[in-house]
Amino acid sequence: MDLILACLTDRIKAEFLRFSFYQKGSIPMPLVTTTEMFKKAYDGGYAVGAFNVNNMEIVQGITEAAGELKSPVILQVSKGARAYANHTYLVKLVEAAVQENPEIPIALHLDHGDSFELCKSCIDGGFTSVMIDASSKSFEENIAITKQVVEYAHAHGVVVEAELGTLAGVEDEVVVEHGKESYTRPEEVEEFVTRTGCDSLAIAIGTSHGAYKFKASQCTRNADGILVPPPLRFDVLEECTKRLPGFPIVLHGSSSVPQEFVKMVNQYGGNMPDAIGIPEDELRHAAELSVCKINIDSDIRLAMTANIRKHFVEHPDHFDPRQYLKPARQAVKDMVAHKITNVLGSAGKA
Repeated sequence: MDLILACLTDRIKAEFLRFSFYQKGSIPMPLVTTTEMFKKAYDGGYAVGAFNVNNMEIVQGITEAAGELKSPVILQVSKGARAYANHTYLVKLVEAAVQENPEIPIALHLDHGDSFELCKSCIDGGFTSVMIDASSKSFEENIAITKQVVEYAHAHGVVVEAELGTLAGVEDEVVVEHGKESYTRPEEVEEFVTRTGCDSLAIAIGTSHGAYKFKASQCTRNADGILVPPPLRFDVLEECTKRLPGFPIVLHGSSSVPQEFVKMVNQYGGNMPDAIGIPEDELRHAAELSVCKINIDSDIRLAMTANIRKHFVEHPDHFDPRQYLKPARQAVKDMVAHKITNVLGSAGKA
């Protein structure tokens, strides 16, 4: 064992130790990094879903679907989620999910870390993957900040996602006005990855954060009056792939904003006009290429909120949170199962 470890880099050594005591069927698989997940996804032409978690019901819905479908899964936590639910509570919920789903790989990831200090706190606090988002900085500043995080993370057996280009929309503290987003410049990706040492790269090809991903002026309307967004820039993705062969690419802002949930929200007292997302067929095509991780958050919020609104209207006498959170949790589970099967293509890949 000592001889083997002496020949490994610090990052691979940590991953080796993470698995060396795992025997399938005897003890639960521990939290893992995304390294092996992404390698299998890249080679297999599918993507792993990265679903944002904020509470127990969301964690349960996601991991129950992934467990039943034997799919790898990434549970990701934003800065806002940590502030809402507390770091310790979220980590313990994820640890419980690992124990309840012992045969699927689960990674715990920081979504949109905006500083070295936040990334360090998550690394020290048990996360196996972090994202440092310095995409709003200059190219050189982005490299410097990302490299600092990478050096600390790799020394602790944690992997790092970085970002080049900026997405429009709103997600917690991430706010970029429409018209101020910028596509990733493929000519920069090689230098960025080489100089930072990051393990995966989020790029901007036309996806957008939130449930209102596009302005009406950017879209057309179908026969039902529903907005149809502009197509993703697959030319940018393909050029990045050529310059980074075998390297895992990440798509943020990739909720499809299912119209069934938008309609349900509006039917039961909500007000979400012209909420629109990314077409699922485009996400599936991206997953068949070099995209190994697809982020999904707004769809979870919509599934939960739509079903809670419906329950309140149909059962005005109910006041026990379990009565309305149970169908909300089931809606999350069903939505995640659909994504795993029909969009990500990761069913049976655990």
